[in-house]
Amino acid sequence: MSADGKELIHQLVDSPSYRARSDESIPAEFRVPNEAAHPMFIQVDFGLVRDTAGELQPKLVELQAFPSLYAYQPVLARTFLDVYGLDQGLRYLLSGLDSASYLALLRRAIVGSQDPENVILMEIDPLHQKTLPDFLLTEKLLGIKTVDIRAIKKEGNRLYWESEGRRMPIRRIYNRAIVNELERKGAKLAFDFRDDLEVEWAGHPNWYFRISKYSIPYLKHASVPRTWFLDQMERVPENLEAYALKPLYSFAGLGVVIAPKKEDIAAVPVERRSQYILQERLHFEPVIETPFGGTKVEVRMMYIWVDEVTPVLTILRMGRGLMMGVDHNRDMEWVGSSAGLF
Repeated sequence: MSADGKELIHQLVDSPSYRARSDESIPAEFRVPNEAAHPMFIQVDFGLVRDTAGELQPKLVELQAFPSLYAYQPVLARTFLDVYGLDQGLRYLLSGLDSASYLALLRRAIVGSQDPENVILMEIDPLHQKTLPDFLLTEKLLGIKTVDIRAIKKEGNRLYWESEGRRMPIRRIYNRAIVNELERKGAKLAFDFRDDLEVEWAGHPNWYFRISKYSIPYLKHASVPRTWFLDQMERVPENLEAYALKPLYSFAGLGVVIAPKKEDIAAVPVERRSQYILQERLHFEPVIETPFGGTKVEVRMMYIWVDEVTPVLTILRMGRGLMMGVDHNRDMEWVGSSAGLF
């Protein structure tokens, strides 16, 4: 999975034709100037399915050039090792990394050469996000602050925020604010993403759109299920129970319809069909035995790209619902967040 994910990332980033074509994926109002040559944080999610020979194989669920739980997940993995008295030789970091070298790489990616005092983790309403534990651990590890995007102010082409009466210049942004949520909440901002700001991005925002569900129809790999843009399909398949209808830009499974009906597809406005994909449905194999029966697993391969694409960590999610997200496994036991040890 580590190698497959890396290959998928390079297929997209190394392709001038894909770079040109994916320009259309970036909404004009969120196109940030001075785009980086490559994404910095990438997640590639795989489900485990059985092939015709009965062997387990990873299949791509989705990929996203956006940060995940880079501070929280190592703490969770270490906690499992300690609390359950597991073999301390078990590892959870990839690419030969240990705690010190992983932290150094994370610091290079997020803080760069800036003073941590001038680096922020930017989110909308961070105190009410499910990912708050990750934000707090990021602060603790790197000495940066989490700032609500609505509290950021602009003077000329510079950004700042205020803390205890002090004006704090912002020189680098670790962006965790998702565009869909900004739009959904009607957030009023003091700056425009299109502004040519005097600020560095720890993960340039344009890559959130370029490497996303939008990318999947362009990928050619054994791990990639058949996928089409809804507006490019000549006809709707008869056996829709074998497919999933997905909006291109959503988190936590929002808007995904498993085994859609023809009326679900007809309900998507013509002008928005380019914003949806129809994907071959994956039947995850329940490979983990629990007191409540076999449970499926989704493996998130986490990458950081500073000098090169480096697999650093995994997140494992267990579930018995139609999808893996928290909202699809409510009132179930032995599901949700876990860690990969090897």
